[in-house]
Amino acid sequence: MKTLVIFDLDGTLLNTIDDLANATNHAMTTLGFPTHGLWVYPSMVGNGVKKLIERALPDDARTEKNIREALDAFREYYNEHCCDATVPYPGIPELLEDLTAKGVSLAVTSNKYEFAVGKIIDHYFPNANFRAILGNVEGLPRKPDPSIVFKALSMCPTPKAQVLYVGDSGVDMETARRACVESVGVTWGYRPISELKQAYADHIISTPSQIIDLIDKD
Repeated sequence: MKTLVIFDLDGTLLNTIDDLANATNHAMTTLGFPTHGLWVYPSMVGNGVKKLIERALPDDARTEKNIREALDAFREYYNEHCCDATVPYPGIPELLEDLTAKGVSLAVTSNKYEFAVGKIIDHYFPNANFRAILGNVEGLPRKPDPSIVFKALSMCPTPKAQVLYVGDSGVDMETARRACVESVGVTWGYRPISELKQAYADHIISTPSQIIDLIDKD
């Protein structure tokens, strides 16, 4: 039986794409650069806010100064508006309730900066059994480096054989592989199934309830 489930955040627990897009477009407008349609953003997210900003900026405008100023504008806006349009994926609140009732510990590890991760989790899932709520902080490398998973395991000591890592991208599957824990790719997020397969996901699921079956599996 698995006793700890580590979740990615964006595209896994929550559909955050509209709020991420709006904050990025706000940053682009603030600096006088073109904005992007909402449909573009699923392919731009997943490697942290700095990488999102770099991708949103025009090719010839990706200077350190522009990236820094756009990041500041993004964070100022997103800190106030990160819960405007974000919604849990269908079945996720029920899944977290079921896992908590079973005594399964939960963690979230995200490439999003940590202040926003904590605010979003507290807003949407205040009663879930999250033992670690981790985002990107200065000095800690981003996924697929497994350091953030190791930090979660230090906060919630669990044998790796009893851990599931759940995410929607190849980055997440690679993170799990490097951390030597079992990976679960979800099809409701921002990346295609082909990416999960190419990243050698141990399991690919289409509904949150399937995680319960994996938890109970010997």
